[in-house]
Amino acid sequence: MPLDSLQLTGRSASHVVEIEQPRCTLHVEAVEPFLAMRRAAALAGIDLVPVSSFRDFARQAVIWNAKYRGERTLLGRDGHPLDFAGVERSALVDTILWWSALPGASRHHWGSDLDVIDAAAVPPDYRVQLVPQEFAPQGVFARLEDWLARHMGEFGFFRPYTTDRGGVQPEPWHLSYAPISVPALDALTLDVLRDALSHEPIDGLDEVHARLDAIHERYVARIDLPTPSAS
Repeated sequence: MPLDSLQLTGRSASHVVEIEQPRCTLHVEAVEPFLAMRRAAALAGIDLVPVSSFRDFARQAVIWNAKYRGERTLLGRDGHPLDFAGVERSALVDTILWWSALPGASRHHWGSDLDVIDAAAVPPDYRVQLVPQEFAPQGVFARLEDWLARHMGEFGFFRPYTTDRGGVQPEPWHLSYAPISVPALDALTLDVLRDALSHEPIDGLDEVHARLDAIHERYVARIDLPTPSAS
């Protein structure tokens, strides 16, 4: 069933359910495909665990506002931390959007998208950072990267942020369940997003509204599409 405007923008959780093991919250139709993929990964010695799944508008707004105020680390396009004081005010919104979605426009609102790691590969006392270097050939999650590239499509999943398209930076840890997320992206129109932001204010809202068309095109619509096996 198509997501309605409240579900699309993270203002309703009526489409998601909580899973106890592994603990996460997903769209009801994405649960079994994810668990099936997790079981298949386990046969290869991979403990496929979500570190982030469904996030509502309020949670995404907490992340956004903290970055807008300099209370949470900003990252450059290379994934390295930036000095907040050195970021020009005119570049702040784009700097946030490289790595964090606009509230109301996050794919995590749909329950179809999740960030994953291989818990079996994490060394003792290692702090997972979710940076591309961890999924590089010599990175801690290199084996997970290879397994996902070969098998995730069999379960309907794809990675929307594989290529640097000038918008969201590549996120090899970010998986999306195509049967839900593809129609959801089509349904998240400018009008739907604009209405959500008119009811749920965030920091920097005036600038966001002034640039919403460009933000939607660059940071929402501009993704890597699923392969035919995932669709």
